[in-house]
Amino acid sequence: MRRPTTLADSAAAQLRQEILDQVRPSGALLAEAAVARELQISRVPVREALFALERDGLVEFSGTGRAHVKTLRPEDFQELFVLRLALEPLGAKLAVPAIRRDPSRLESILAATHKATSLRELTRGDLDFHEAVMEASGHARLVRLWRSLRAELELWLAGLQQQLERRTKRTREATVADHQKLLRCFCEESPVAAERLMRQHVASWGACLPAPM
Repeated sequence: MRRPTTLADSAAAQLRQEILDQVRPSGALLAEAAVARELQISRVPVREALFALERDGLVEFSGTGRAHVKTLRPEDFQELFVLRLALEPLGAKLAVPAIRRDPSRLESILAATHKATSLRELTRGDLDFHEAVMEASGHARLVRLWRSLRAELELWLAGLQQQLERRTKRTREATVADHQKLLRCFCEESPVAAERLMRQHVASWGACLPAPM
């Protein structure tokens, strides 16, 4: 991850973390003056940070220009799901040669995911795995498109935390098992088989994930 280099970058990084940790929940007002006071910086970098977070899909502006933490609706999830289903099977197919040569990054992510003790850690490990597969595809535009979805995927899953926290252990075990199966497929089977298995994996994610309350 790129380190923040400006006040706006630092503000965006802190706000992003607070949003994904539900410190600033969906719908929360992000008034420039108030945020600037909290972060002890001027309003200009705060404004730049809010625009950056809007591009990431974490912040939305009202008709009067007031910034709020974005509230994702079921239809937003459906759009994200459709895009994942289009991008990830292709990425898996293209990633097979690189992963077969060196599966160590996916193995490392799997090990970390297996140790996850919270839904937040589990979500991060899950998406890290999928992002690593996309990067292994060697297709820069495909990676860029997938990364443009990640913040909203994390926001959606963060909003489900209270509903899913009791199922963290079961969800972790299922996630690790699915990813181990994908890794074996990358290493032992054909690109077409990897494409097919990734499609099944993403499709099952869409079918099982509950809608936010």
